[in-house]
Amino acid sequence: MFKSKVENLLDNALLERSDLFLIDFSIQGDNHIKVVIDGDQGVSVEDCMFVSRAIEHNLDREEEDFSLEVMSAGATSPLVNKRQYKKNMSRELKVKTTSEVIEGVLVNATENEITLEWKAKEPKLVGKGKVVVKKQANIAFQDIVEAKVMIKF
Repeated sequence: MFKSKVENLLDNALLERSDLFLIDFSIQGDNHIKVVIDGDQGVSVEDCMFVSRAIEHNLDREEEDFSLEVMSAGATSPLVNKRQYKKNMSRELKVKTTSEVIEGVLVNATENEITLEWKAKEPKLVGKGKVVVKKQANIAFQDIVEAKVMIKF
């Protein structure tokens, strides 16, 4: 009963703010509510406060004792929602698939797959030395085991 009430409040808050979307939601045994959100343009402290208030202000502490934690998905967190891929276009990703690991720039994200591009050195067809070639891979979402944005400084 408590969980469904919190889910409804969370759903309503996310309907009101269509730029935000849910990454993770859980309620632990001691009624500790944990909500992880992301947004098409990132997540601000105000966004977290909005979601927190939408839940907390509609629950009665006299009826149910709880704690609430609302946070944004961290910069090093794996991408878990298709909207996160669209948000991270033109950024470098490290993608683990069922058969390999690929690092490249995210150049496209459709409903079914992503496209990564990278440069690699390969031996020249004639003569000694190597030449830089542009590589590309289309990876179906179902084949992605884990994908993370590569943070560069």
